[in-house]
Amino acid sequence: MPVRAATPDPRIVRRRGDITTLAVDVIVNAANSSLLSGGGVDGAIHDAAGPELLRECQTLGGCPTGEARITRGYRLPARYVIHAVGPVWRGGNAREDALLASCYRSSRRLAVEYELRSIAFPAISTGIFRFPVDRAARIATAEVTGFLLGEQRLERVVFCCFDAATMAHYRQALEPD
Repeated sequence: MPVRAATPDPRIVRRRGDITTLAVDVIVNAANSSLLSGGGVDGAIHDAAGPELLRECQTLGGCPTGEARITRGYRLPARYVIHAVGPVWRGGNAREDALLASCYRSSRRLAVEYELRSIAFPAISTGIFRFPVDRAARIATAEVTGFLLGEQRLERVVFCCFDAATMAHYRQALEPD
């Protein structure tokens, strides 16, 4: 498991709130493998984006765990949505850490490919997929901090936390030792 991120990059922002309201180039959806609307953040993103998002997702043929796909944002303030399929927590012995880290790397690759400058991540897999929030926050912040070291095109990365408890885990993961 990754250790806590070193001194945080000033491009990383923590924000508590609703990811569907963020005016960034792309928001990341904590999607299921069908890419069809589910619960939690996935359902909220589909609701806010409108039915066009579901129609586009239906053309993609799903997405394996650990990977991501990109669509337009439709009625969202964000121009695009990256749909990252995180792992369901199975106790920590089913490659969950590696699969979650892969979600962040896949999302970064798409953001760079589409020449996007700002990206917002929810706490992928921590809702109905039951990934422990403290562990997920350490993985997410380590992955993002790592890829920002060599990436100058991304100007802002937002960790959008829905509640205070999740925000506290991300704050702790980003604090230098």
